[in-house]
Amino acid sequence: MGRIKNEYEILKGARDMLLPKLMSGALDVSTQGGRNMSQEGQLLDKKSLRTVTGNTANWKELAKDCIAFANAQGGRLLIGIENNDDVPPVEQRIDPGLPDLIRRKLGERTVNVTVLPEIRQTDNGSEYIDLQIPRSMAVASTPDGHYFLRVADESKPVVGDEVMRLAAERSALPWETQTTLHVSRGETDPQKLATFVAGIRASDRVKESVKEKSEDELLDHYLLAYGKWLTNLGILCVGRHQDRARLGTAPVIQFIKYDEQRKKVNKIAWDDFNLTPMELIEAVWREVPDFRERYELPDGLFRQHVPLYDEIVVRELLVNALAHRPYTQRGDIFLNLHPDRLEVVNPGLLPLGVTPQNLLHTTVRRNEHLARIFHDLKLMEREGSGYDKMYEVLLSQGKPVPEPKEGPDRFEVTVRRRILKPQIIDFMAKADQTFQLTQRERIALGLLAQHEALTARELAKALELSSVDVLSPWINRLLSWGLVLSSGRTQATRYFVDPDVLRRLEFPASTTLQRIEPHRLQALIVEDLSRYPRSAGGEINRRIGAEIPYKQVKRAIDALIAARQVLFEGDKRGRRYWLAK
Repeated sequence: MGRIKNEYEILKGARDMLLPKLMSGALDVSTQGGRNMSQEGQLLDKKSLRTVTGNTANWKELAKDCIAFANAQGGRLLIGIENNDDVPPVEQRIDPGLPDLIRRKLGERTVNVTVLPEIRQTDNGSEYIDLQIPRSMAVASTPDGHYFLRVADESKPVVGDEVMRLAAERSALPWETQTTLHVSRGETDPQKLATFVAGIRASDRVKESVKEKSEDELLDHYLLAYGKWLTNLGILCVGRHQDRARLGTAPVIQFIKYDEQRKKVNKIAWDDFNLTPMELIEAVWREVPDFRERYELPDGLFRQHVPLYDEIVVRELLVNALAHRPYTQRGDIFLNLHPDRLEVVNPGLLPLGVTPQNLLHTTVRRNEHLARIFHDLKLMEREGSGYDKMYEVLLSQGKPVPEPKEGPDRFEVTVRRRILKPQIIDFMAKADQTFQLTQRERIALGLLAQHEALTARELAKALELSSVDVLSPWINRLLSWGLVLSSGRTQATRYFVDPDVLRRLEFPASTTLQRIEPHRLQALIVEDLSRYPRSAGGEINRRIGAEIPYKQVKRAIDALIAARQVLFEGDKRGRRYWLAK
C-alpha cells in the first residue's frame, strides 16, 4: 500500500492542474430541465434523497459509488430521483445547505475524489441534486484502503493484484490526448481530414451546432488537437502516415488463412500505416474475399443465401478490436481464418472489471475519445450493444454464439462458421415477424432453439445473467405466446421450444395491441391527443385500445412528458394531457 500512497502524492499535482480541462470534456451525459435523465449505467446512477438525509443516510454507500466513478470514466449521481423514475417527486425541495454537507461527508470518506454537487430544478418545479464526479487522475479509495470501480451499472470492489493493475493502467493524462510527438496541428493529411469532416457533417448522431464548426474547430471538439499540436488521437485519425508510424502503437492488422492441416494458404497485412482506424475497417471487409462466401440453403423452389461470416459480425469484431485495444501496448491484431472458424486476436487484456463471462452486459470504454468518434461516424454504439448484436445475428442464422477467451497478454473471440440447425433461420424470421420480438427475446429464443432444453440455471449462464431471478424480461412473453414451453419449478425449470412448432412454423398469431412496441404506443398517444387534447389517461387508453394495460399507457405518457412532447395539469384522476406546441 505504501507504493500506492507514493503515487497519490506524485500525481496529486497533475490532478489539480488538469482538473479544469477534465471537467470540460470528461462527462458525456447532459441534463436538460425535466427531460428523461437517461438510464443508469456506466456514467449515471440514481439515489433516493433518503441516502443523504435523516437517519437513513448511507454515506458509506454513496462514497463507494463516488470512488467507483472516479476510478472509471467519471460520472453523475442524481440524488432525489428514485431508481424507476425519470424525474423527482412533485414539489420535492432540497435544503440549500445539503450540497455543502455532501462535500464535507464525502471528503471525509474518500481519497482522491472530487465531488461537485449542484441543486437543479425540473419543469414541474421539483428539485434534485446533480452530483458530478470527474475522473480522478490518481487512484481513488477510502481512507482505510478500499478500492472500487464502475463496471456497467455496478460499483465493484477492486482487490488483490487488481489494485496494482488499476494503478498501472491510470495515468495523469490519457494516451489519446498526449502531444509528445509535437506534430503541428497544421500537419494533417488533407484527404483524411476532409473525409473525417464530411463523415461528421453527414451523421445524424451529431448535433447541428457541431456540424457547423470549421475544420479547425472540429479538431478541438474531438480532441484531435490541443493548442498548436495534434494529439495522439489526431495523428491516428487525420495525421500523415509517417507520423502515424512514429506513434509506435498504431494498429496493424494481419489476415491469415489456414487449411485443414493448419498450413498458411493466404496472408494479407495492413502494416504500412497509410490507413486510419476507420479506413482499416472498410479495407479489411473489402479486401478479404472469404468474407463474401455464402451458403446456399433450399427454400422451396428457391435458394436461400446465408453468409459464412455476416458483415455485421465481422465489422463489429473489427470495431471492438480497434476501439478497445490498449494503445500503450504494441502488438498486431490477427484475423485467423480456419476452415471451421474465424479467430480475432487483440493484444492486451480486457479493461479492468470486464471478463469473458460478463461481456454481454458490461460497458467499459478503454479509449473514450476514439469510441466517441466511432459512435459519431456510426461505426459503433456507445451503449455496449455490440456483443448483443452479434449474439442476435448469429443465433438468427442458426450459428453458435461468439466464444470470448482471455490469455496472458491477449484477448480472443472465436466465431464459428457452421450452421447448427438450418430450420432455425426460417423459425426465427417468422417468429420475429409474427410477434415483433425484442432483441433480448430474439437472443433467448435463438439459444433455446439450438438446444433440446435448457434449465433456468443453464439459460441464465448462457445469457451471462447473475441469477435466474432476472430471466423474466428475456422469456416471459415467449412463454405467454407458447413459443417456449417449460416444465419443473425454480432453478430446475426446463425451457424448450416445441419441436412441432419448430418444424411446422405454425404460431398462434392472434392480433393484439398488448404486444405493441413502446415507440409505436407513443405514436398512437400523440395522434390521439392531436385529435382530443386535454384528455384523461383512461380516455386515451379506451380510444387507442382497451386491451393495452393502463400502466403500459401511463409509462408511455410519462416518457412523452419527460421528452417535452406532452404537457399536463392536475393530479391523479384529475390529470389532463395535451400536446406541447
